Amino acid sequence: MVGNDVNPQRGKLLIFSAPSGSGKSTIINWLMEEHPELNMKFSISCTSRPPRGKEQNGVEYFFLTPDEFRKKINNDEFVEYEEVYTDRYYGTLKSQVEEQLERGENVVFDVDVHGAMNIKKAYGNQALSLFIQPPSIEELRKRLTGRGTEAQEEIEKRIGRAEYELTFAQKFDTIIINDDLNKAKEETLKKISAFL
Repeated sequence: MVGNDVNPQRGKLLIFSAPSGSGKSTIINWLMEEHPELNMKFSISCTSRPPRGKEQNGVEYFFLTPDEFRKKINNDEFVEYEEVYTDRYYGTLKSQVEEQLERGENVVFDVDVHGAMNIKKAYGNQALSLFIQPPSIEELRKRLTGRGTEAQEEIEKRIGRAEYELTFAQKFDTIIINDDLNKAKEETLKKISAFL
């Protein structure tokens, strides 16, 4: 872990996690668009899936073969990674994060609860972990159903996952309860500004 005294302009890490439908992406996008002074930039992850559409290596992702990915895992090159299913990996390289921090960027992670815990453990007080929480499981079900994009079976799967993820909320530095989007945005902005 590199100390902040090395580069006074060094960035910090902002780790976001939330159950699907909590409004996390909406909040992150608002912060990035409306508050450029925060200098928030997503970390560019690696994946072993092939590029889709116009995706370019080093822009949306770094595209690796499953073998290249496993080699990097064995060399302990990832801050966090996950094998979503056989040979389909996603992960964040330590070198990529370091490069962005040295440029003074505040690196944004949008990860599941396990990824969040791993990053926080690796970076300690250089990282702020934020859990965006729905006001209730009932409200979450209403939001997911209201999207009209998923079958009921898929919604129930997401609800089950959300209930599991909520058990991790207390392990985060900050919990933002999104029962009012504007209030949640302002609260998140306040927490991040104070941290940076």
